[in-house]
Amino acid sequence: MEHKICLHLGSNLGNQKQNLKTAILKIAEEVGPIILKSSIYRTEAWGETEQPDFLNQSILVSTELSAAEVLETILAIETEMGRIREKRWGPRLIDIDLLFYDDLIIKTPSLTVPHPQIPFRNFVLIPTMEIFGDFLHPVFNLSIEELYLRSKDEGEVYLELD
Repeated sequence: MEHKICLHLGSNLGNQKQNLKTAILKIAEEVGPIILKSSIYRTEAWGETEQPDFLNQSILVSTELSAAEVLETILAIETEMGRIREKRWGPRLIDIDLLFYDDLIIKTPSLTVPHPQIPFRNFVLIPTMEIFGDFLHPVFNLSIEELYLRSKDEGEVYLELD
């Protein structure tokens, strides 16, 4: 059975644009075909702010994997690409988050979908709004665009120009 999932990618170490491209290629190979991808956006680091700016991008993917299999696969891609988890919100070569899995609400010890921080982070809302703006968040019953308009996050998000 085909599922639509939305993933968010971020990178603030190394060749950030190449990191995003590599992650997308690996996701296409191991998770499923990419339906849409947002533009790339530059943002200041969130949480732990004393680190380089991030490049962020959201993608819509078609998959036959379960949500747990998607999580396992994206964590393996992060590790394969060299991600080291030293501290929360620290710098990273690649970060891949599962934002949505169809319109399901999933809560297990290892996975919460939709990602609980979506409404509070402009760096997630803006690229996701670009490709999936009308999608209704299954917990808040608001579109991504409506969540962005209500967001209290003051972080600036800039379109990354080539």
